[in-house]
Amino acid sequence: MNNTIKNIALLVIALIGINLISSFVFERFDLTADKRYTLSSSAIEIIKDVDAPLIIDVFLEGDDFPSEFRRLKNETQQLLEEFSAENKNIIFNFINPVEDEATRERNIQQLTQRGLTPMQLSVTESGKSSKAIIFPWALASYNDQTVIIPLVKNKIGATQQELVSNSVQHLEYAFADGFSKLTTPKKSKIAILKGNKQLEDRYIADFVKKIGSYYFIAPFTLDSIASNPQKILQDLEAYDLIISAKPTEAFSEEEKYVLDQYTMNGGKSLWLIDAIAMEKDSLYNANGSNVAIPRDLNLTDFFFKYGARVNPEMVSTLYSAPITLAIGEGSQSQFQHLQWPYSPLAGSQSNHPIVNNLNLVKFDFANPIDTLKNNIKKTILLQSAPLTKLEGTPRKISLELVTKEQNPQLFNAGNQNLAVLLEGTFNSVYSNRIKPFELSNSKDKGVPTKMILIADGDLIKNDVIRHVPQELGFDRWTGQTYGNKEFLLNAVNYLLDDNGLINIRSKEIAVAFLDQQKIATEKTKWRLINLLLPLVLLAIFGITFNYIRKKKYAA
Repeated sequence: MNNTIKNIALLVIALIGINLISSFVFERFDLTADKRYTLSSSAIEIIKDVDAPLIIDVFLEGDDFPSEFRRLKNETQQLLEEFSAENKNIIFNFINPVEDEATRERNIQQLTQRGLTPMQLSVTESGKSSKAIIFPWALASYNDQTVIIPLVKNKIGATQQELVSNSVQHLEYAFADGFSKLTTPKKSKIAILKGNKQLEDRYIADFVKKIGSYYFIAPFTLDSIASNPQKILQDLEAYDLIISAKPTEAFSEEEKYVLDQYTMNGGKSLWLIDAIAMEKDSLYNANGSNVAIPRDLNLTDFFFKYGARVNPEMVSTLYSAPITLAIGEGSQSQFQHLQWPYSPLAGSQSNHPIVNNLNLVKFDFANPIDTLKNNIKKTILLQSAPLTKLEGTPRKISLELVTKEQNPQLFNAGNQNLAVLLEGTFNSVYSNRIKPFELSNSKDKGVPTKMILIADGDLIKNDVIRHVPQELGFDRWTGQTYGNKEFLLNAVNYLLDDNGLINIRSKEIAVAFLDQQKIATEKTKWRLINLLLPLVLLAIFGITFNYIRKKKYAA
């Protein structure tokens, strides 16, 4: 009896000791194959210095969610638990804004006004379909600042399961990006080049506003380069990145030389170039047509030396965004979405973080890019679909094209490069050439840097309605949102090595879903199995146990 009491006492003491030790020693183990619950080092770096409560309100809550979005909610909760485990100042709550019927409409209106638009979903349970409204958004607040975090990653043509898979893969990036805006002060500087008739501010306003939450932005003109080129170069080198958005006036040799030396000294650049002079708006006239002609920006040798060439041809493809036209006359006219081969929808075959899990990007009158052999690393970021043909210029473009059936056999040029990343140590365009003027410390061979060349200036252009800039990539006629803004933001993040954020996008997560159709058809069978199988096994065990017991003690 004394030994029994002694053993029980030792067991109690051991259990108390284990609990005391576990209260001081804490460890989480991620046993998933894709390590989806292991935060990347970049995400941990962003939150390590959070020294005050960072409150996250997640509106992805409700009882009538489709099963796929219940999965998204669970994945969101698991991820936030990982963030909270890394830093106890990260606190999160799940809120259902449409739970209370009395405040439902008011909550929907208030959230929509803040930019948290609701999402309507089809719910299929037990073979029956219904509709549900959800708010796939979160609000993160820290030190009197608040940012909106999207939880759903849209993709054109995706099913609800594919939508959730894309969103789960995007979650860590979405939260890390939001936390970065709250906790990381701006450091890098971006110059928006002016002076060569680039797009007006109102046409790049949405994208500039977007990157303005990460970086310092300022316009920069090369106009006074003739009087003091050395000062212009010094001023330009104060910026980490330059963006030239659809220049339409040729660059002088003096301007090119300064830009070349900026690159030699490690400056990054993002070029959006049109090698063809053609505007979609110019087609909406009495004739419904215009002539596309080559546009000489005097940059051919510039990019050729770096390893790329934008050809003065138009990319025409059967996989493109539609054009919306009014068909009919007077009050009988109706808007229709018609196939328009000059608006290619571009994707990527690369898993590069700039384009990983990216929605389709819309181009207008894009040009093909050739890559040339040199020591520069080239990554094709965006390509047209295989069913593509190239059209030379000058060429008449007419809206009558929408009435003609296209012959797929003519679209045999294959994938065409539309956006290229160049990385490495560039050689100067002006090495072994007469230079426009002398610069102190000029270089014929640069330091390692990066450059992105995009063969369409309209990729960055947002619509303007009643003098108000619209969201970049949103087509108000079809309701589709293309990946233009996300692609450009990823490009800028990558060029500026921003906190390693861009590398989080490379994380691949596989999400498995139940087959809803199979569930509906086999529901009864599996219910019976789950109900009867345990009873049958219990009965077999009871019968076997009694048989063995009787046989053992029969004597």
